Amino acid sequence: MNIKKVVFPVAGLGSRFLPATKAIPKEMLPIIDKPLIQYAVEEAIDAGFDELIFITGDTKRAITEHFDFKPDLNISNLTQDKKNFLSEMHRIIPDHISCKYIIQKEPLGLGHAILQAKEAVGGDPFAVVLADDLIDAKQGALKQMLDHYKDEDSSIVSVQKIQKSESVNYGIIECNKGSESLVKITNIVEKPTPENAPSNFGVVGRYIFCNKIFSLLEKISVGVGNEIQLTDAIKLLLETNPIFGYEFNGTRYDCGTKLGFIKANISYAFKNTEYAKELSGFIKNLS
Repeated sequence: MNIKKVVFPVAGLGSRFLPATKAIPKEMLPIIDKPLIQYAVEEAIDAGFDELIFITGDTKRAITEHFDFKPDLNISNLTQDKKNFLSEMHRIIPDHISCKYIIQKEPLGLGHAILQAKEAVGGDPFAVVLADDLIDAKQGALKQMLDHYKDEDSSIVSVQKIQKSESVNYGIIECNKGSESLVKITNIVEKPTPENAPSNFGVVGRYIFCNKIFSLLEKISVGVGNEIQLTDAIKLLLETNPIFGYEFNGTRYDCGTKLGFIKANISYAFKNTEYAKELSGFIKNLS
Protein backbone atom coordinates (compact mmCIF):
# COMPACT_ATOMS: atom_id res chain seq x y z
CA MET A 1 0.00 0.00 0.00
CA ASN A 2 1.26 3.45 -0.94
CA ILE A 3 0.41 5.49 2.17
CA LYS A 4 1.88 9.00 2.22
CA LYS A 5 0.26 10.86 5.14
CA VAL A 6 1.23 10.60 8.78
CA VAL A 7 -0.29 12.43 11.75
CA PHE A 8 1.71 13.54 14.79
CA PRO A 9 -0.52 14.53 17.75
CA VAL A 10 1.70 16.94 19.69
CA ALA A 11 -0.75 19.27 21.45
CA GLY A 12 -0.81 17.52 24.84
CA LEU A 13 -0.09 19.43 28.03
CA GLY A 14 2.83 17.22 29.11
CA SER A 15 1.73 17.64 32.71
CA ARG A 16 4.06 14.91 34.03
CA PHE A 17 7.06 16.99 32.95
CA LEU A 18 6.04 20.34 34.37
CA PRO A 19 7.54 22.88 34.74
CA ALA A 20 9.81 21.88 31.83
CA THR A 21 6.79 21.63 29.53
CA LYS A 22 5.13 24.86 30.63
CA ALA A 23 6.17 26.63 27.43
CA ILE A 24 7.32 23.81 25.14
CA PRO A 25 5.70 20.53 24.07
CA LYS A 26 7.03 17.40 25.75
CA GLU A 27 7.85 16.17 22.22
CA MET A 28 10.59 18.84 22.10
CA LEU A 29 12.40 17.35 25.08
CA PRO A 30 15.79 16.08 23.86
CA ILE A 31 17.24 12.60 23.80
CA ILE A 32 20.89 13.66 23.95
CA ASP A 33 20.87 16.44 21.30
CA LYS A 34 17.76 15.69 19.27
CA PRO A 35 14.12 16.30 20.31
CA LEU A 36 11.70 13.38 20.52
CA ILE A 37 9.61 14.69 17.64
CA GLN A 38 12.62 14.64 15.32
CA TYR A 39 13.19 10.93 15.98
CA ALA A 40 9.51 10.34 15.13
CA VAL A 41 9.68 12.42 11.95
CA GLU A 42 12.85 10.67 10.77
CA GLU A 43 11.20 7.28 11.35
CA ALA A 44 8.22 8.34 9.21
CA ILE A 45 10.39 9.74 6.41
CA ASP A 46 12.53 6.59 6.39
CA ALA A 47 9.30 4.59 6.02
CA GLY A 48 8.40 6.56 2.87
CA PHE A 49 5.88 9.10 4.20
CA ASP A 50 6.12 12.51 2.59
CA GLU A 51 3.12 14.41 4.02
CA LEU A 52 3.59 15.24 7.71
CA ILE A 53 0.58 16.56 9.64
CA PHE A 54 1.23 18.00 13.10
CA ILE A 55 -1.66 18.54 15.52
CA THR A 56 -0.32 21.19 17.84
CA GLY A 57 -1.48 23.79 20.38
CA ASP A 58 -1.97 27.48 19.70
CA THR A 59 0.48 28.57 22.42
CA LYS A 60 3.31 26.16 21.58
CA ARG A 61 5.14 27.01 18.38
CA ALA A 62 8.38 25.26 19.27
CA ILE A 63 7.78 22.31 16.93
CA THR A 64 6.89 24.56 13.98
CA GLU A 65 9.94 26.72 14.64
CA HIS A 66 12.19 23.68 14.98
CA PHE A 67 11.32 22.31 11.55
CA ASP A 68 10.92 25.68 9.83
CA PHE A 69 14.12 27.20 11.23
CA LYS A 70 16.13 28.98 8.54
CA PRO A 71 19.56 30.03 9.83
CA ASP A 72 21.14 33.31 8.82
CA LEU A 73 24.42 32.21 7.28
CA ASN A 74 25.55 35.78 6.59
CA ILE A 75 26.49 36.60 10.19
CA SER A 76 29.98 38.05 9.95
CA ASN A 77 31.71 36.05 12.71
CA LEU A 78 30.48 32.61 11.64
CA THR A 79 33.24 30.17 10.81
CA GLN A 80 32.83 27.91 7.81
CA ASP A 81 32.41 24.93 10.15
CA LYS A 82 29.53 26.66 11.93
CA LYS A 83 27.97 27.62 8.61
CA ASN A 84 28.16 24.00 7.45
CA PHE A 85 26.65 22.84 10.73
CA LEU A 86 23.77 25.31 10.61
CA SER A 87 23.11 24.55 6.97
CA GLU A 88 22.99 20.81 7.72
CA MET A 89 20.66 21.39 10.67
CA HIS A 90 18.29 23.30 8.40
CA ARG A 91 17.89 20.17 6.26
CA ILE A 92 16.13 18.16 8.99
CA ILE A 93 13.21 17.72 6.59
CA PRO A 94 14.09 17.11 2.91
CA ASP A 95 12.67 19.46 0.30
CA HIS A 96 10.24 16.87 -1.10
CA ILE A 97 8.50 16.49 2.30
CA SER A 98 5.50 18.71 3.06
CA CYS A 99 4.48 19.79 6.57
CA LYS A 100 1.08 20.98 7.74
CA TYR A 101 0.36 22.36 11.20
CA ILE A 102 -3.17 22.20 12.61
CA ILE A 103 -4.20 23.82 15.89
CA GLN A 104 -6.15 21.72 18.40
CA LYS A 105 -7.87 24.47 20.37
CA GLU A 106 -8.53 22.26 23.42
CA PRO A 107 -6.61 19.17 24.58
CA LEU A 108 -9.62 16.83 24.54
CA GLY A 109 -7.75 13.58 24.09
CA LEU A 110 -5.85 11.59 21.50
CA GLY A 111 -8.97 10.69 19.55
CA HIS A 112 -9.97 14.34 19.29
CA ALA A 113 -6.45 15.31 18.20
CA ILE A 114 -6.45 12.77 15.37
CA LEU A 115 -9.89 13.93 14.27
CA GLN A 116 -8.45 17.41 13.60
CA ALA A 117 -6.49 15.87 10.71
CA LYS A 118 -9.58 14.63 8.84
CA GLU A 119 -9.59 17.32 6.15
CA ALA A 120 -5.82 17.22 5.65
CA VAL A 121 -5.79 13.43 5.32
CA GLY A 122 -8.69 13.29 2.86
CA GLY A 123 -10.06 9.88 1.95
CA ASP A 124 -6.89 7.79 2.24
CA PRO A 125 -5.49 5.44 4.86
CA PHE A 126 -2.96 7.16 7.08
CA ALA A 127 -0.52 6.60 9.93
CA VAL A 128 -0.34 8.05 13.43
CA VAL A 129 2.89 8.35 15.42
CA LEU A 130 3.13 9.30 19.09
CA ALA A 131 6.56 10.84 19.52
CA ASP A 132 6.85 10.12 23.24
CA ASP A 133 6.94 6.41 22.38
CA LEU A 134 10.55 6.30 21.19
CA ILE A 135 11.31 2.99 19.45
CA ASP A 136 14.94 2.09 18.82
CA ALA A 137 14.95 -0.42 15.96
CA LYS A 138 17.23 -1.44 13.11
CA GLN A 139 14.25 -1.03 10.78
CA GLY A 140 11.77 1.59 12.00
CA ALA A 141 8.60 0.26 13.60
CA LEU A 142 6.44 2.20 11.14
CA LYS A 143 8.24 0.64 8.16
CA GLN A 144 7.80 -2.80 9.72
CA MET A 145 4.06 -2.18 9.98
CA LEU A 146 3.79 -0.91 6.41
CA ASP A 147 5.36 -4.15 5.19
CA HIS A 148 2.34 -5.98 6.65
CA TYR A 149 -0.35 -3.55 5.44
CA LYS A 150 -2.09 -5.02 2.40
CA ASP A 151 -5.72 -3.83 2.52
CA GLU A 152 -6.89 -0.21 2.78
CA ASP A 153 -10.05 -1.32 4.64
CA SER A 154 -7.95 -2.78 7.45
CA SER A 155 -5.87 -1.19 10.21
CA ILE A 156 -2.75 -2.13 12.18
CA VAL A 157 -1.75 -1.03 15.67
CA SER A 158 1.65 -1.70 17.21
CA VAL A 159 1.70 -3.72 20.41
CA GLN A 160 4.23 -5.03 22.90
CA LYS A 161 4.07 -7.58 25.69
CA ILE A 162 3.72 -5.90 29.07
CA GLN A 163 3.44 -7.00 32.67
CA LYS A 164 -0.23 -7.45 33.61
CA SER A 165 0.40 -5.11 36.54
CA GLU A 166 1.02 -2.30 34.00
CA SER A 167 -2.29 -2.75 32.17
CA VAL A 168 -3.78 0.38 33.76
CA ASN A 169 -1.42 2.43 31.60
CA TYR A 170 -2.36 0.92 28.21
CA GLY A 171 -5.06 0.03 25.80
CA ILE A 172 -5.02 -3.77 25.98
CA ILE A 173 -6.04 -5.96 23.05
CA GLU A 174 -7.83 -9.27 22.96
CA CYS A 175 -6.76 -11.30 19.94
CA ASN A 176 -6.78 -14.54 18.01
CA LYS A 177 -3.51 -16.31 17.38
CA GLY A 178 -1.88 -15.30 14.12
CA SER A 179 1.63 -15.33 12.75
CA GLU A 180 4.67 -14.82 14.94
CA SER A 181 4.31 -11.03 14.98
CA LEU A 182 0.82 -10.29 13.58
CA VAL A 183 -2.43 -11.12 15.40
CA LYS A 184 -6.06 -10.33 14.63
CA ILE A 185 -7.66 -8.12 17.27
CA THR A 186 -11.12 -9.10 18.54
CA ASN A 187 -11.49 -6.50 21.30
CA ILE A 188 -9.66 -3.62 22.96
CA VAL A 189 -10.05 -2.23 26.47
CA GLU A 190 -8.73 1.12 27.65
CA LYS A 191 -6.58 0.93 30.80
CA PRO A 192 -8.17 -2.13 32.44
CA THR A 193 -7.20 -3.35 35.89
CA PRO A 194 -4.81 -6.34 35.76
CA GLU A 195 -7.55 -8.83 36.63
CA ASN A 196 -9.71 -7.52 33.77
CA ALA A 197 -6.97 -7.26 31.15
CA PRO A 198 -7.82 -9.59 28.22
CA SER A 199 -4.13 -10.19 27.36
CA ASN A 200 -0.64 -8.92 28.05
CA PHE A 201 -0.44 -7.04 24.73
CA GLY A 202 -0.43 -3.28 25.26
CA VAL A 203 -0.92 -0.80 22.41
CA VAL A 204 1.96 1.64 21.86
CA GLY A 205 2.22 4.73 19.72
CA ARG A 206 2.25 3.56 16.10
CA TYR A 207 -0.93 3.09 14.06
CA ILE A 208 -2.02 2.64 10.45
CA PHE A 209 -5.73 3.37 10.06
CA CYS A 210 -8.28 2.93 7.34
CA ASN A 211 -10.07 6.20 6.70
CA LYS A 212 -13.28 5.05 8.37
CA ILE A 213 -11.76 5.79 11.79
CA PHE A 214 -12.61 9.48 11.27
CA SER A 215 -16.37 8.92 11.05
CA LEU A 216 -16.22 6.84 14.22
CA LEU A 217 -14.20 9.47 16.08
CA GLU A 218 -17.00 11.91 15.22
CA LYS A 219 -19.59 9.58 16.77
CA ILE A 220 -18.07 8.67 20.10
CA SER A 221 -18.62 10.61 23.30
CA VAL A 222 -16.25 11.45 26.12
CA GLY A 223 -14.71 8.35 27.70
CA VAL A 224 -11.98 7.52 30.21
CA GLY A 225 -10.35 10.64 31.68
CA ASN A 226 -13.09 12.89 30.23
CA GLU A 227 -11.39 12.66 26.85
CA ILE A 228 -12.29 11.50 23.36
CA GLN A 229 -10.53 8.14 23.50
CA LEU A 230 -9.02 6.65 20.37
CA THR A 231 -9.57 3.22 21.93
CA ASP A 232 -13.36 3.73 21.84
CA ALA A 233 -13.24 4.43 18.09
CA ILE A 234 -11.02 1.39 17.52
CA LYS A 235 -13.54 -0.75 19.39
CA LEU A 236 -16.32 0.48 17.07
CA LEU A 237 -14.15 -0.07 14.00
CA LEU A 238 -13.67 -3.70 15.02
CA GLU A 239 -17.38 -4.30 14.40
CA THR A 240 -16.98 -3.76 10.65
CA ASN A 241 -13.29 -3.79 9.68
CA PRO A 242 -10.31 -6.03 10.44
CA ILE A 243 -7.67 -4.64 12.80
CA PHE A 244 -4.37 -6.36 13.44
CA GLY A 245 -1.86 -6.05 16.23
CA TYR A 246 1.79 -6.03 15.22
CA GLU A 247 4.50 -6.87 17.74
CA PHE A 248 7.39 -4.80 16.41
CA ASN A 249 11.08 -5.63 16.57
CA GLY A 250 12.88 -3.04 18.64
CA THR A 251 13.18 -1.46 22.07
CA ARG A 252 10.53 1.01 23.13
CA TYR A 253 11.10 3.79 25.66
CA ASP A 254 8.06 5.40 27.22
CA CYS A 255 9.33 8.97 27.17
CA GLY A 256 5.97 10.20 28.42
CA THR A 257 7.26 9.17 31.85
CA LYS A 258 10.29 10.61 33.60
CA LEU A 259 11.89 7.22 34.19
CA GLY A 260 11.39 6.14 30.56
CA PHE A 261 12.86 9.46 29.40
CA ILE A 262 15.92 8.99 31.62
CA LYS A 263 16.40 5.40 30.40
CA ALA A 264 16.22 6.55 26.77
CA ASN A 265 18.88 9.20 27.30
CA ILE A 266 21.21 6.74 29.01
CA SER A 267 20.66 4.07 26.36
CA TYR A 268 21.23 6.46 23.44
CA ALA A 269 24.30 7.88 25.16
CA PHE A 270 25.80 4.39 25.39
CA LYS A 271 25.29 4.01 21.62
CA ASN A 272 27.64 6.96 21.11
CA THR A 273 31.30 5.94 21.25
CA GLU A 274 32.22 9.47 22.35
CA TYR A 275 30.32 9.08 25.62
CA ALA A 276 30.01 5.35 26.32
CA LYS A 277 33.28 4.59 28.10
CA GLU A 278 33.28 7.59 30.42
CA LEU A 279 29.55 7.26 31.10
CA SER A 280 29.96 3.60 32.01
CA GLY A 281 32.56 4.48 34.62
CA PHE A 282 30.47 7.36 35.93
CA ILE A 283 27.39 5.15 36.43
CA LYS A 284 29.51 2.42 38.04
CA ASN A 285 30.82 4.93 40.57
CA LEU A 286 27.31 6.19 41.29
CA SER A 287 25.98 2.71 41.96
